[in-house]
Amino acid sequence: MAEKEEQPEKSLQAVAVIVLCCALVKMLHLLGVLSADDNADDDLEMTLVCHRPEGLDQLQAQTNFTKRELQVLYRGFKNECPSGIVNEETFKQIYSQFFPHGDASTYAHYLFNAFDAAQSGTIKFEDFVTALSILLRGSITEKLQWTFNLYDINRDGYVNKEEMTDIVRAIYDMMGKYTYPALKTDAHKQHVDAFFQKMDKNRDGVVTIDEFIYSCQEDENIMRSLQLFENVI
Repeated sequence: MAEKEEQPEKSLQAVAVIVLCCALVKMLHLLGVLSADDNADDDLEMTLVCHRPEGLDQLQAQTNFTKRELQVLYRGFKNECPSGIVNEETFKQIYSQFFPHGDASTYAHYLFNAFDAAQSGTIKFEDFVTALSILLRGSITEKLQWTFNLYDINRDGYVNKEEMTDIVRAIYDMMGKYTYPALKTDAHKQHVDAFFQKMDKNRDGVVTIDEFIYSCQEDENIMRSLQLFENVI
């Protein structure tokens, strides 16, 4: 019986990771990164836009991307975002294209806030590649820390049941009725309860980042999901 109770949470967490990474891969396709011309000039320099990103050498030192990869990433980013920045409305429009059968606006809002680490109201190229570097090539701990920050909506260092309920509802809304055709009315509560049953080790009603990382590392499904897209570029 205990195994059945844990299954919804495991499925949701693994699905959440896969959904996030799949959307990022699709976003790379949209930016032209995964089909870029390999014969492009290796000495391509970043051109001046409304926001000029940090130098390539500095970004290379701060991320797990090579100079060549950063050049290609920037070319695609600039083509889609000529101003050099992305506001939340534009981000929602781009992200929603990947989930035509659901409403991705709420999840995109939370994801935008996670990308916008400085809470500036915009995502710059530096924000984009820093997060992408973590999610695609970071260590397991780095990926889990980033995911925890996504769930920690109010950024107080804890994930409570209200925050997790909001995230779960946003994921269901984004995936749409065709993915989950027979959801029970209490499905959200079941997933949240299972999440806290697994993650909240000291039963104090909140999940800390240490509890989150420890619990995820024990889950083979989540660990496999985190490694699915490490070599997409």
